[in-house]
Amino acid sequence: MKRFYIVGFLVLMAFDTLAQLSFKKAGDAALPLEFSPSWLWRVFAQPWIYGALIGYIGAFFTWMHLLRRAPVGPAFAASHLEIISVMVLSHYLFQENIGMPQILGCVFIVAGIACLAMSEAQDHGAAEPTDPADRAGGASAPAR
Repeated sequence: MKRFYIVGFLVLMAFDTLAQLSFKKAGDAALPLEFSPSWLWRVFAQPWIYGALIGYIGAFFTWMHLLRRAPVGPAFAASHLEIISVMVLSHYLFQENIGMPQILGCVFIVAGIACLAMSEAQDHGAAEPTDPADRAGGASAPAR
């Protein structure tokens, strides 16, 4: 099950990253902004807009599949890993600067995901009975 989560969130991150980077490229091609049929043609003639659509559709179906099995808290937090991947790839593809605020933000995202995952693991572990008689379905002796 752990492998399911890792692969699932990597796929989700890949689709989200594709969507964000494609929208960034499509947005560059959409300038200057004007409301005309020629502008619409220019936007939809760009392959990046279709990469964005594929990314969003893939992310939606991946997210829905993950939510069937993953705990909501850590899943929601982990779904924000694409912020880090988009930032790193934007640095290389678009020469965007990464400063200390962005690095601290990434650290907080990863720390939040780790805290939620540990909390979920502790909650899940506490839900399991610790008394061997309870695990077997038998009744334990009453407390005196």
